[in-house]
Amino acid sequence: MEYDAIILGAGGAGLMAAATAGQSGARVLVIDHAAKPGKKILISGGGRCNFTNIGTAPENFLSENGHFAKSALSRYTQWDFLDLVERHGIAWHEKTLGQLFCDGSARQIVAMLVEECRKGGAEIRLATPIGEIGHGDGRFRVAGATARQLVIATGGPSIPKMGATGAAYDIARRFGLDVVTPRAALVPFTLGDEASDFKAIAGVSCPVVARVGGTAFEEAALFTHRGLSGPAILQVSSYWTPGETVTLDVLPGAAEVLRAARRRAPRSHLKAVLAQHLPTRLAETLAARIGLTKELGNLGDADLDAAAATLTQLAFRPTGTEGFAKAEVTAGGISTAALSSKTMEARGVPGLYAIGEAVDVTGWLGGYNFQWAWSSGVAAGLAIAARARQR
Repeated sequence: MEYDAIILGAGGAGLMAAATAGQSGARVLVIDHAAKPGKKILISGGGRCNFTNIGTAPENFLSENGHFAKSALSRYTQWDFLDLVERHGIAWHEKTLGQLFCDGSARQIVAMLVEECRKGGAEIRLATPIGEIGHGDGRFRVAGATARQLVIATGGPSIPKMGATGAAYDIARRFGLDVVTPRAALVPFTLGDEASDFKAIAGVSCPVVARVGGTAFEEAALFTHRGLSGPAILQVSSYWTPGETVTLDVLPGAAEVLRAARRRAPRSHLKAVLAQHLPTRLAETLAARIGLTKELGNLGDADLDAAAATLTQLAFRPTGTEGFAKAEVTAGGISTAALSSKTMEARGVPGLYAIGEAVDVTGWLGGYNFQWAWSSGVAAGLAIAARARQR
């Protein structure tokens, strides 16, 4: 059968592109090997889908080209998607740091996208392996279907148990597109034996300022039996390279906090003071690591300053991350140098597009990656329809 476009992948980006192109007059086929559409959407946000962030801006994304995402994000914004959500009667709420979630279920977002595809007459073919992709005479051939345009929307290899693969990169290379080395992002760190005292308090979390190089995030960190997790850790993991140190400020203003405690209660001990500000098990671990056993009144400024330095620059050198199996997204991907930032079309292969997580654009934790899926999907969908009208 002949279509204007074949979209590979029935995730957020692929469905958005299909709905946009279809409603703009293009004949579209979506192909996915999974039995259901939107599998990653369904598990996101604890099943309630953190579908966007009201603070979305280009600065919230990583890419070898920091400017690439600007066009798509400005042409289809978080407010545009929120308007779509509200038109479908989906109740939502805002959590911390501008994160928007469904009041009900992530299934509502998938149902909304499928309905938008239906309105545009887009066909969704599930449980269909992509197989070999043919290309010639200005047409792409996939799974018995033919189209003048092809969209790579198969995502990245994060969360392989959901069926995620690196197929997008194989397809891109097949057509001569460069790929920025994919790596796990928004992912927990693993720690070595030198951090065994912190791994022993698995389950403890607290607000921190986490830093990698010049990048810092102020959110919660979670100590695990393997290392470090929690929102602040996931955020800095996207900026981390092997061998780098991760530092945590677990008690901002620690020097003054300790001095004030010495003035107020000179007979108290460090562990007791820390327990007033931090979870008990973490306070005990930090006090043991610092090693000051005297009463605060018997400690000098140098002692308190050294303790404060540990508390505000608690350093860890991860042995690695928990990899794609636990990564929420993939950093790297199809190089933006090969794509138009306005249409997401490959510069050297007319009719070939790449969108969503398959592309070297990675958002922060908190709904940003979904917004990139919506925005890049719309950009490609509009371009597909425009090209279809020219035929």
